[in-house]
Amino acid sequence: MKHLFFFCRYFCYFCDARTHMCVSLIRMRSLRIYPSSINEKMVDEAVEALRGGELILYPTDTLYAIACSALNQGAIEKICRIKGINPQKESLSIVCSDISQASEYARIDNKAFRILKANLPGPFTFILPAATTLPKIFKGRRTVGVRVPGNPIATALARELGNPLLTTSVSYDEERSVESVSSPEVVALAYADKVSLIIDGGDVPGEPSTVVDITDSSLPEIVRQGAGMLID
Repeated sequence: MKHLFFFCRYFCYFCDARTHMCVSLIRMRSLRIYPSSINEKMVDEAVEALRGGELILYPTDTLYAIACSALNQGAIEKICRIKGINPQKESLSIVCSDISQASEYARIDNKAFRILKANLPGPFTFILPAATTLPKIFKGRRTVGVRVPGNPIATALARELGNPLLTTSVSYDEERSVESVSSPEVVALAYADKVSLIIDGGDVPGEPSTVVDITDSSLPEIVRQGAGMLID
């Protein structure tokens, strides 16, 4: 049996192609934003949701991800519960609008800056020494993962919010394979009861970011090879 998923502005529908019957599955707001032509009003709507402590789904240059404001403690705790993350033991990542914003929340020396400048925006997560400006959930953590994705939707959100997004990629589903992390329709259904808004930016590549540890910027270490090829 074939099925069809589609979005209108405020609802996601599930349609059975055999019976031609459609039912509303979720009251998830959906914003269709094209990376090639950013709709600022829709970005503002998503930012207001973030400021209100809501969780959103949004596209990056690698996978779809869950995000909240990195300065909202309660929203961060919601994400940790959804993903089963222990923030005291597992690294958390932030998405920034640019290197300048990242420098407010991570310590970036001259060598690290040159590495970031050569590779960002792009499909990388750089592990950097954490700054004291991070929220208290980072207390005791010496490092933070920093992303500046090569997807203008992601960077527009962080820019308009005025601070980074706390972000984690959606979970990979073996049955649905790459669609579980790359297709907005499939991602929306998986997180229908967990987030209140999805930014549909179309399909994304579905390959995770390359993770690079530059806590010692003189010796960059690739922790996980992903979509990005490091220029150092």
